[in-house]
Order: sequence, then structure tokens, then C-alpha cells
Amino acid sequence: MSDHLRSKARRLLELHAGPPILVLPNVWDVASARIVAATRGCEAIATSSAGVAAALGYPDGEAIPREKMLTAVERIAAAVALPVTADLEAGYGESADAAAATAEGALAAGAVGLNLEDGRDERDLVDASLHVARIRAARAVGEAAGVHLVLNARTDAYLIGSGDLDGRFRTTVERARLYRSAGADSIFVPGVSDADTIGRLAEAIDAPLNVLAVAGTPPVSELEGLGVARVSVGSGPMRAAAALTAAIAEELLERGTYSLLERAMPYRELNDLLAHD
Repeated sequence: MSDHLRSKARRLLELHAGPPILVLPNVWDVASARIVAATRGCEAIATSSAGVAAALGYPDGEAIPREKMLTAVERIAAAVALPVTADLEAGYGESADAAAATAEGALAAGAVGLNLEDGRDERDLVDASLHVARIRAARAVGEAAGVHLVLNARTDAYLIGSGDLDGRFRTTVERARLYRSAGADSIFVPGVSDADTIGRLAEAIDAPLNVLAVAGTPPVSELEGLGVARVSVGSGPMRAAAALTAAIAEELLERGTYSLLERAMPYRELNDLLAHD
């Protein structure tokens, strides 16, 4: 692997140490990546698996073939100079070998970080020991390549919503401990948005904490004060763009007006962003 990739990986890892908190407006294609990368304060690029899948005509949940997801990541990584971390769902297969193959593909695509989740079909969690093996396999791939692949281990106890709140908290903290010991650099806990729980998790988890921001999540400055190291927004930007597209179509077809187009990025600005260097 190139020194350039190693340097990007080191930079991405450093950004998790803070302060400030690492803020990631997730992207889903080259255009969104270029737009985010050009925004003041942007330090790294994160992809959204659901956003990429939807843009290519697939539902979320590993319905998209791994190769197509990695091709999209490769195009994004080639389009920006910043470190790229890729959301690669559960690794496209439950085995450690599958996670290793996905990690190898991520590095080959130019990504220096990846998310690896422990949810299964939005209904249950995989066995913790299996996810530990997957994290170790991904870590070994990075070590073999001489790149510190930044592993953001995701646990879905809150997202799935099984059991009572105390049980979800205990499960999350215990899995975070196991995943950190297996080589995870940070712990991603989607499905929690209240300040009290976020603060308790940040205090209990001995690793940089990533939360998924949704409407109602405390603002970034408050998250930083609570001890959060990384905040991302997942497929939110892509779904917001989809909602705007639907509203434009509705206005045009039902009322015959164009007011929402006033919010469009100027043609030349977008064209310039996508021009080859």
C-alpha cells in the first residue's frame, strides 16, 4: 500500500482523538462527496451504505453486491483528497473471512476506515464472539497491508430496540468492551439520541464514541461536551435530498410551479466541483 494511504489512515485515526469532535456529513456518490469535501471544516469523508445502495437502485441491508458497493467507494475515494471511511454494513457475509475480504476491498478502493455492524436483519444481534472474530480479521488485513485501517465497530442494541433500556445499555457497553479489545478504534452506537443516555455511554465506553445524529439529537457542541468523539448522519442527507426531489416533483406536477428550484446549487458551481483536477 502507498505511503499516501498510510498517511490518510493516520490522519483519520488522529481525528478520533479530538478535540474537536469529528463531524461527518455522510455522502453517497462523487457529487455529494465533492460538495461535502469543499465545505469549510470538513476533515474526512464518510459514505452511507444505505445512501449508496439507494442511489444504485438497491434497498439497504446488504442487498447490493459487495463489488458494487466497493466500486462506489472507490469512485468517491478517488474524487476527494481527504481520508475516506466506508460504511460496509456487516461485512457482506457473517464469517470472519467475509469481513476480511470486505476489508481488503475497502483498502483496494482507497478507503482507510470502515464501519462493521453487529445487527442481523434489523431484528437481532449476531453472537458477540462472531463479531469479535470479524473485527480481528479486518484488523489483520490492515496490519498485513501496513495500513492502520480505522475500524468503527457498530453495535445495534438500541437500534433494534429489544429488551428494556437498562438491558440495552448493558449489552452496548459489554459489546463495546469486547469490540475494543478485538481491535476496534471507535464504537458506533446508532439508535440513541437523548443527551442523558449519550453521556452515560460516553463515560462507560473506553473508546471514542460515534453517535448517529437524527432530528432531535443534541447539537454538535453539546455532543462534544458529553464526550462524543464522532458524529455522523448516515443516510439522512441522501433521504433529505430524496424528499426534496419528491417535493419538487409534486409542486411541478400538481401546481405547475417551480419555487423549490430556488434552492438548487448553481449549475456552474456544481459543474466546477466535478471538473477533473
